[in-house]
Amino acid sequence: MIEAEYVIHLAAEPDIIDTPSASGKGQKIARCPKCRVAIWSNYAGAGPVITFVRVGTLDAPDHLPPDIHIFTSSKQPWVQIPQDVPSVPEYYDREAHWPPEALARRRALSPKIEAYKASLRAG
Repeated sequence: MIEAEYVIHLAAEPDIIDTPSASGKGQKIARCPKCRVAIWSNYAGAGPVITFVRVGTLDAPDHLPPDIHIFTSSKQPWVQIPQDVPSVPEYYDREAHWPPEALARRRALSPKIEAYKASLRAG
């Protein structure tokens, strides 16, 4: 997860695909126009302000292991989740799981997120 303004793609503009989600609010998935791999998502809660980058698409994904495993209720039985990493069956309470610096970054983005949501309500 990163502030969208810091996401730089080095090739063609990705295709943005509106995709349904379990929340009913949908998400936008950015896909490579050539190979169709999902590169990042924007979820309804923060819109285009925060980008959830697919770590596996990075040059060195092993530098960013997961902080938490979410939606584990739908994982396949053969997927093993390490005991030393938090996991939750669905989504999680960020106040309980995020480090203070991440919470501060999210709070700093709140005005942009609220402006985005207001623009949706306005029309």
